[in-house]
Amino acid sequence: MGVSRATDIVLVTGVSGFVGSAVARALGARGATVRGLVRSTSPRANLADFPGTLVEGDARDPASMARAMAGVRHLYHVAADYRIWAPDTEEIVRNNLAGAQTVMVTARDAGVERVVYTSSVATLKPLDGSAADETRAATPEKAVGAYKRSKVVAERLVEAMVAQGLPAVIVNPSTPIGPHDVKPTPTGRIIVEAARGKMPAFVDSGLNLVHVDDVALGHLAAMERGRIGERYILGGEDVTLGAMLAEIAAQVRRKPPTIVIPRKLLFPLAHANEALARITGKEPFLTVDSLRMAAHRMFYTSAKAEAELGYRARPWQEAIADALAWFGAQGMLA
Repeated sequence: MGVSRATDIVLVTGVSGFVGSAVARALGARGATVRGLVRSTSPRANLADFPGTLVEGDARDPASMARAMAGVRHLYHVAADYRIWAPDTEEIVRNNLAGAQTVMVTARDAGVERVVYTSSVATLKPLDGSAADETRAATPEKAVGAYKRSKVVAERLVEAMVAQGLPAVIVNPSTPIGPHDVKPTPTGRIIVEAARGKMPAFVDSGLNLVHVDDVALGHLAAMERGRIGERYILGGEDVTLGAMLAEIAAQVRRKPPTIVIPRKLLFPLAHANEALARITGKEPFLTVDSLRMAAHRMFYTSAKAEAELGYRARPWQEAIADALAWFGAQGMLA
């Protein structure tokens, strides 16, 4: 988006989170006047060196969004309920749909000049054995699990509002990894557990790994060069889960896992994990939906973003290294 004038305010939602904080840092490095929306209950670990002004509010609340949007020229709506599991799974759908609707309506009414909406490759149907592109739009009925369904319905809402004049570009990150994954994300948890030697076996699956900072730069490129109403996959490289675990093991000097477990054998354990989570309140590491997702190799191509936005991603091994370095510095690998 280039260097902003002093009066150009850029609002970023979800700035305490993994991708949102990376977008805010990238904007700060470009000299933008950044305003970050953060909930009062959100962790502050990613906000210690926030490059701008923070305002408290909730993306689902019209009044707080109206206050946050005052004087804003550009908007990055990154905030999302990124959980694969919840005691009430429909809560994930309600949160992400309500957040998208409130933020987009407020942006339209405030006359925001340009919007980048952070969706996910969860809204796209994978092609087993080959890389899917932006044309593979999923339907809510075919989406696996509440999180994917929530992102599909929210993306369809944004598309409908674009048809009514909302100046929004949609970006679809694949699987970001790297520093500042404070929660951590489901993939971050895999990296931590594997580095600690806690994953002696795995299922035969695959995913597209990308450095979170490359995803952030892809957001800025979409703001500057993206076509209104288009979606752009912001991915990296397709990697099997076995190759990912072997790379983690090599970087931490552990023996890589070699046992491949059939998915069907893990479903009883996933059900047990979810039952325990309902008692403890802690998100389970293995869930029924994650096993259902693992049935597919979730491979994607970023060719469209590369051609139209000038998007580039570094090797996935570097993203693993940066993630491990950050997790280690936080004492999470001990």
